[in-house]
Amino acid sequence: MRLIAEDLGGERGGEPVFSGIGFVLESGQALIVTGPNGSGKSTLLRIIAELLPAAKGRVLIEGGGGEFPSVASACHYLGHQNAMKTALSVAENLRFWRDFNGAGFLGIEEALETVGLGGIGHLPFGYLSTGQRRRAAIAKLLVSHRPLWLLDEPTAGLDKASEERFGVLMGKYLEGGGIVVAATHLPLGLDGAQELKMGIAL
Repeated sequence: MRLIAEDLGGERGGEPVFSGIGFVLESGQALIVTGPNGSGKSTLLRIIAELLPAAKGRVLIEGGGGEFPSVASACHYLGHQNAMKTALSVAENLRFWRDFNGAGFLGIEEALETVGLGGIGHLPFGYLSTGQRRRAAIAKLLVSHRPLWLLDEPTAGLDKASEERFGVLMGKYLEGGGIVVAATHLPLGLDGAQELKMGIAL
């Protein structure tokens, strides 16, 4: 499978933010997107996820077959917000996302164990600390199979041990043929990843 971006341009509020972005990622490869606030990192990820239209250029998936014919169908998108309902339990939230996205990866309790939250699936999501909420959101990536992870500041709110655990998790995902595009201010511990440095001048 390949993720291809060709001459991408992005806008925010009708104003250009970036232009001329292009890359190709094969299965097992990662791209780390860095740059100052306002340089368009989040906008780029949302365009790749097909949550925003590109001002210019295109993004496509090759080799996804009938199961993953588009980038939107092939990706998990983890944004700044955790996209979990505070009144539902952690397990109920994960069950919703598994049913929405389809199963085929880890069970809910196994996913929680993997992110260091074993035994708390019964708790309301709203009871969790900031770091626990982020880890529960990361568990969403594990309960349904998607060949592409789009991650916007995925380690925000995590302590050092959780950052390292997530780095190992991403490494295993890449070893299994996954593709990762991550916007971050912090090192993610992905050896051999490509890097895209966003600027604020067009």
